[in-house]
This record gives sequence, C-alpha cells and structure tokens, in this order.
Amino acid sequence: MSEAKSFRSGLLVFPNLTQLDLTGPYEVLARLPGAETLLLWKNLDPVRSEHGLTIQPMATLASCPPLDLILVPGGAGINPLLEDIDVLDFLRRSAREARYVVGVCTGSLVLGAAGLLRGRRAGTHWMSRDMLRAFGAEPVAERVVIDGNLFTGGGVTAGIDVALTVAAEIAGSEVAQAIQLGIEYDPAPPFASGSPERADPAILKAVIARAEPRQRDRAERVARAAAAL
Repeated sequence: MSEAKSFRSGLLVFPNLTQLDLTGPYEVLARLPGAETLLLWKNLDPVRSEHGLTIQPMATLASCPPLDLILVPGGAGINPLLEDIDVLDFLRRSAREARYVVGVCTGSLVLGAAGLLRGRRAGTHWMSRDMLRAFGAEPVAERVVIDGNLFTGGGVTAGIDVALTVAAEIAGSEVAQAIQLGIEYDPAPPFASGSPERADPAILKAVIARAEPRQRDRAERVARAAAAL
C-alpha cells in the first residue's frame, strides 16, 4: 500500500470491553501508512472499559463512513452485544464492504452472532472457544486464525498478533515488521502461565471459577443469538 493511499479501519468500542483487545490492535493499525483509524459506538459519549479506562468514540455506527477493515474487540461487555440488533446489523453492513473482518478475543463471538462465521475457521479466548460452534464456525486453538478475509485470534494480547498479521496483508511484511520493532513487541513473559495447558492447575481452577457467572450468561446469550440467525 502506498503512503498516499488511505486505509480506514473501524474499531468497535462498547461498555465493559477489555481495553487491551482494542488498544493493542489500534496501536498497530494506526501506524499503517495512510491510516485513518476510527473508534465507533452508538453515540459519542465516553465509553468505560471493564476496569475503568474511559475511551472516546470518534464516530457513530450511523455516521460511520465505508470501512476497509472492521474490528470487534472482546471483554465482558460482549454479552449484551450478542443480542443487540443495532450492532449486529452494523457489522453485517460493514462486513459486506470491508476488505478485512477482524475479531479479537471474544469479539469473534459477536461476529458469529452477526452471522459472519458460518463455515469459517475462527479463534477466540480459550474459555469461550467452544461457543463458536453455535454460530457454525470451526473453533481453532491458535493465536491467529486466518480464513479468507476473516482474521480472528485468541485472548486479549493476541490482538497485537492479529493486527500485525493483518498489517502484513495490507501493507507488506516489511511494514508490519517495522511496526513491530517500533512498538518493541518482543514478548518474554515472566511466567509460563499464559495458556490453560501450561498454567498451574490450581490457578486455572480459580480463574474459571471467577469467570463462571459471566460465562454462564454468555452461553445463554450465545444460544439465543444462534437460534435467531
């Protein structure tokens, strides 16, 4: 992609999203040559993330111009979106025109509720991965999953990997590598606890127990959303 050519990305924001699902990919996509990176919601009021960071939308779903890329982050706040007609209709419209459709973490489930995952390979956070089947998707336990123009990924930090992968498709590998170097994305975590397969069983059990109410609510909403398709 030449520097003279613009590339417009639209990233959905919503109450109780996981901010890193959004801000990690935003940092990558906003560094693309000619980037126009919009944060989208139903109105322009500040949106509070699940841990209190406030994010300012830049355009509304109704006023949003045509997008080259549409991205949905995840977090506890996706549960209501699974049955939000306005959001799901917006995603269907945007996906028809966009060159790239991206889901980060449990944002992939919202794409599924919009009917955009039927017959597609997709990833999401490990705790919600099996829920993808309800939307006709094939769950894949990988950090980045590519199926045509659909790019999805695992939980939270995988959003950076997904965005870099998309960036390479958009602007070439050298541009994506330069962005990675510029943000010094060179993970070396202090603990081998980043996946359920490697985490201490007691820690895994505690994390699952804390998430149980959210996951139960999510499963019920997924079932209703899938039945509505």
